[in-house]
Amino acid sequence: MIQAEMLTKKFDRFVALDRISCTIPKGCIYGMVGSNGAGKSTFLRLLSGIYQPDSGKALVDGMEVYENPEAKARIAFVPDDLYFLPNSSMNRMAQLYRAIYKNFDMERFAFLTQAFRLNPKANIQTFSKGMKRQAAIILALSSRPDYYFFDETFDGLDPVMRGLVKSLICEDVAERQVTAILTSHSLRELEDTCDQLALLHKGGLVFESDIQRLKTSLFKVQIAFSDEYDKSRFENIELVHFTKHGSVANMIVRGDRDDTIAKLRAMQPILMDLLPLTLEEVFTWEMQARGYSFENVVDELQQKGEQKS
Repeated sequence: MIQAEMLTKKFDRFVALDRISCTIPKGCIYGMVGSNGAGKSTFLRLLSGIYQPDSGKALVDGMEVYENPEAKARIAFVPDDLYFLPNSSMNRMAQLYRAIYKNFDMERFAFLTQAFRLNPKANIQTFSKGMKRQAAIILALSSRPDYYFFDETFDGLDPVMRGLVKSLICEDVAERQVTAILTSHSLRELEDTCDQLALLHKGGLVFESDIQRLKTSLFKVQIAFSDEYDKSRFENIELVHFTKHGSVANMIVRGDRDDTIAKLRAMQPILMDLLPLTLEEVFTWEMQARGYSFENVVDELQQKGEQKS
C-alpha cells in the first residue's frame, strides 16, 4: 500500500506539490492526470525516493522511501525523462537492473525484447524516442517489483505498443497484485486501464475517485413536457446542472440511474433521453460541484492528449 501524508515539495519558491494526501491500495492501477506543472512527476519522484519531501511523508508498505534501499528495491520507476548508461545496450542495462532487483527475470526480459522487436545488443542511443521508452518499460517489467511508477507512460508509443504495454501492466496487477501508478495528460488514455483516477492542478489534489463509480454516478438527461415548467419540477432529483431551451431541458443528474428513470417517467414527459457522459465531462461537473471552475483545465488536458496521440 502507498500512503502520501500531507506531502509537500517546493523548488525556489515554487510549490510543486502542496500537502497531498492519498492512499493507493495494493493491486490497484491508479491513474493521475494534470496539466504541465500540476505536480505529477514530482509526486512520483517523492514516492520513488528521488526527492526528499519538504514536509509530510511518502510511505510504501509503511516504510519511508527516501534514502531507504529496501523500499526502493521494491519500486520500478520509468520517468518521463529517460536515462540509460552511456553507450549501453539493453543487455548491459539488464545486468545493472539485476544488481538492484533480486527478482529480475532474464527469461521475461528475453521474451519482452522479442515481443517488442528490439535488439538487446544494440546501442540504446541509436533507438528512436518510442523505442527508448519501450526499452525502459521492458527493464521495469522484467524487474518484477511490487510497485510500478510510469510517468507519461504512453508518450511516443504507437497504438499497438500502447495496447501491449497496457495488457502487460494489467497482467502483472492481476497475477501478482502489483500496484501501478500511471500519469498522463489524457483522461481517455487512462480510462480503460485504471481502477482509480486522480486530478492534480497547481500542486494540489483536486479530485480522486473510483473510475466505475465516477462513470455511473453522473449522467445527462434531455427531457420535455407539453406544459410549461422550470427547475422546481425536479426537486426530488439531484441536479448538478439545468438549462432549458424552449420546451426541452438539458440536465446533469447525480444518483441511481434506474431510480432516476422511474421518477422522471412518473412525470409523464413527452420526450426523455438519457445520455452517457465522457470522462472529461464527468470530471468537469464533479469539480464544479466542489466549487472549482476547471473547464479550461480539462480542455487543456484534452488538447495535450490529442497532441500526444
